[in-house]
Amino acid sequence: MTVTIVGSQLGDEGKGGVVDLYGDAADVVARYQGGDNAGHTVVHGGETYKLSLVPSGAVRGKTGVLGNGCVVNPETLFDELDQLRERGLEPDVRVAERAHAILPYHRVLDGIEEEEKADLAAGTTKRGIGPTYEDKAGRRGVRIGDLLDPEVLRERLEYVVPQKRALAEDVFGVTLEGETADAFDVDHLFETYRAYGERLEDEDMTVDCGTFLQERVDAGENVLLEGAQGTSIDIDHGVYPYVTSSNPTAGGATVGTGLGPTVVGQGEVIGIVKAYLSRVGTGPLPTELGGVEGQTPGYDGDSSTGDRDEEELATYIRDEGGEYGTVTGRPRRVGWLDIPMLRHAARTNGFTGLAVNHIDVLAGLEEVEVGHSYEFDGEEIFTVPPTTEQWARCEATYRTFDGWPDVDWAAVAEEGYEAIPENARTYLEYLSTELDAPLYAIGVGPGREQTVVIESPYDE
Repeated sequence: MTVTIVGSQLGDEGKGGVVDLYGDAADVVARYQGGDNAGHTVVHGGETYKLSLVPSGAVRGKTGVLGNGCVVNPETLFDELDQLRERGLEPDVRVAERAHAILPYHRVLDGIEEEEKADLAAGTTKRGIGPTYEDKAGRRGVRIGDLLDPEVLRERLEYVVPQKRALAEDVFGVTLEGETADAFDVDHLFETYRAYGERLEDEDMTVDCGTFLQERVDAGENVLLEGAQGTSIDIDHGVYPYVTSSNPTAGGATVGTGLGPTVVGQGEVIGIVKAYLSRVGTGPLPTELGGVEGQTPGYDGDSSTGDRDEEELATYIRDEGGEYGTVTGRPRRVGWLDIPMLRHAARTNGFTGLAVNHIDVLAGLEEVEVGHSYEFDGEEIFTVPPTTEQWARCEATYRTFDGWPDVDWAAVAEEGYEAIPENARTYLEYLSTELDAPLYAIGVGPGREQTVVIESPYDE
């Protein structure tokens, strides 16, 4: 059977931890979209592993697959595999031959285009994800399978690289020198990426993804399908244009792996929810608390002009939840749980269960609020409107819940659901009711062992 793990918000909901949680019963863990822009942290055996491309399950000895819906930077892939091996692991990772390769010119152009877009910038990681998907749609991409065939690889590069060089030099006025020049040099790219192809061949890593996974399903194995990012930054169903370049929603699981929709649809789809809201980048956020300069629209960083209580609350949640950039240390935007956003995610994905993370972060607050609905042009609405401009006009209508105490969360995880403070259970059960999906797991800390497991998706 299949179990699909989907982020229900804006990414960073703790999907990697849930994949790790249910990984014991899975035989294969496959990523179906995204690239090395999607960092995920797995804590296993007292060790912390930070990955951006290798599927989370590889840490637990499962077969990991990067599906055809992914865009793959071979340099990142091999760096992560080598680091895991240095730490004593032997990851088994396969790559779909239909997946597209990220090349150096994609990363160069990503940075340039993000600066050119100014107010419409999506806050990309500048790792070439968007430009690679653009080339995929434009039928000028280089696929992983192309790296295995020198003649095809050379042909692809000789077609596309002159176009990219002209774009960089003639449109954006970039001076190509040093490493930047190498990014637009056919011979250099051919030698580099042919070497990656040889390593993929030597390590027997490439597969016909759909056939490979279907054979595992037919053999009675459990296949876990892992999405990156979250529903509200899905290119079709998210807050366009502040979105990623692929489909993190459950429909992407079938397109991005080659498994049929009836196969994925007969399995479980688990929505991952963070108990509050966080995001990196600009765009509307109706339940936001305080603001972050350079990200929150209209916020100039002068807290004296805002609500001081909100600013203090936002800082408290950031500190408790570690809501700061891993590399930059920049604060992330935070807010109360947005139920219309989650209703939209539940409909789009068809959740059969929920995993709610970080309820411990909100512990100690006297009251916890949720945005239950929106006021939009004088009307109450209960889901996200179709355009970003309409969403920006929405004002959240709140419901208030009594807070819950900070407790020994490790003991709670060991004792089970009834040990969760009563007010927190009221909050969780409200969420389950609104999304019409049962609670499967509750995260009460960062480690796998700090999770209250209510139900396994593999139970029949």
